[in-house]
Amino acid sequence: MSKQAKAVFLSIAVAVLLLWVLITIIPLYWMVIGSFQDSQSSASFRPQMWPELWSSAPYERFFTKTKAWRWLFNSLLVSAVITVTNLFFATLAGYAFAKLKFPGRNSIFWVLLSTMMIPAQVTLIPLYVLVINVFDLADTYTAIILPSIVTVGNIFLMKQYMSTLPTSLIHAARIDACSEFGIFRKIILPMAKPGLAVLAIFTFVAHWNDFFWPLLVTRSTEMRTIQVGLASFRFAEATDYGAIMAGATVGALPMIILFFALQKYFLQGITIGAVKG
Repeated sequence: MSKQAKAVFLSIAVAVLLLWVLITIIPLYWMVIGSFQDSQSSASFRPQMWPELWSSAPYERFFTKTKAWRWLFNSLLVSAVITVTNLFFATLAGYAFAKLKFPGRNSIFWVLLSTMMIPAQVTLIPLYVLVINVFDLADTYTAIILPSIVTVGNIFLMKQYMSTLPTSLIHAARIDACSEFGIFRKIILPMAKPGLAVLAIFTFVAHWNDFFWPLLVTRSTEMRTIQVGLASFRFAEATDYGAIMAGATVGALPMIILFFALQKYFLQGITIGAVKG
């Protein structure tokens, strides 16, 4: 391929990417702009892409007419607890499957991996009956957190990452009479920091944005997460689109900040475990 052809191809690729970025950003831009307009302008068929009059009233209505602070606290608590439990259990399981030898290791791992092929909708009803009817955990933090304490996907992620760590260091530590817990704490965890960061980011983002399961198991307004709370934010006489967009902006803001602050770990997460050796 000639230099001229490469330049043309590169220009086309850049143009397509810019177009895709524009299409992706427009809804986010409209959400932020709409949060500073009155409800009529936000819901208009001819929206103002730049408000003539900026107003913070939608944010005031969102925080005064809803339990927004409680919803944000619930989302933060649930996401943080699930992230910590996944870090703990998935890292231990990943280390065991990658570096320890025990009977049935491969069989157990493949059985766990095969459960990822089962659609979540298939297990949703049995899980709901178990949590709500059997354990009677309706409208509690436990009901939201319990099914996601650790996921097979995170175990697989950490197993793949642990497989890339040098086994020679583990053998050397065993020769020096270091216990398995000591090896895990002093050798494995320091080397696994990039993998742990990726796991923490992906888990936190996924459960901050989770909607369906918290919707099923929560009954009271106080126990809703921010995503469920936004869906229930309605008035009898009309829908306050300005306040809803304000709430959506507030709910998205932590994820936007997290992404730009830790974007290098997001990029690492795309290729984690893909290269071995």
